[in-house]
Amino acid sequence: MSASPSPQITVRRITREDAGEVLTVQRAAFMSEALIYGSVDMPPLTQTLEQLETEIAENDGWVAHAGTRLVGALRAIQDGELLLIGRIAIAPDMQGEGIGRALLEAAEQGSTAAEAELFTGSLSEANIRLYERCGYAESQRVPQDDGTEQVFLRKDLRASRH
Repeated sequence: MSASPSPQITVRRITREDAGEVLTVQRAAFMSEALIYGSVDMPPLTQTLEQLETEIAENDGWVAHAGTRLVGALRAIQDGELLLIGRIAIAPDMQGEGIGRALLEAAEQGSTAAEAELFTGSLSEANIRLYERCGYAESQRVPQDDGTEQVFLRKDLRASRH
């Protein structure tokens, strides 16, 4: 018996109507991070639907679908020449399928910024590896109260547009 092929992944800009599904995927995705860090007290897990709706209205973002199912999301805001990327969330059963890379590419291509920046925790080794494979390089580490560090990574977007 062969495994069924993965459905086609499509990526589009986020809309306010996506908020409920995005929140569900975000909470599921960040539970694995909560286990790594030993705490559920992190913004992606404590954010309310109303806060998410406001964030979507005020920022840019992208969602990924496998068929009709929302399986990933990313939020971004352009601040001058810098694209700040955050809240990358992939449904746990779809991680490792290239969805994170597709969302990053959509955000980068949908921006006029010269550079992109994102961050993750120092214990989130799989995230760091993904971002490095996508062309991001570590730019800074900021110590946290729990003994971990926030790892900031940047990518020159001008080079990838030529």
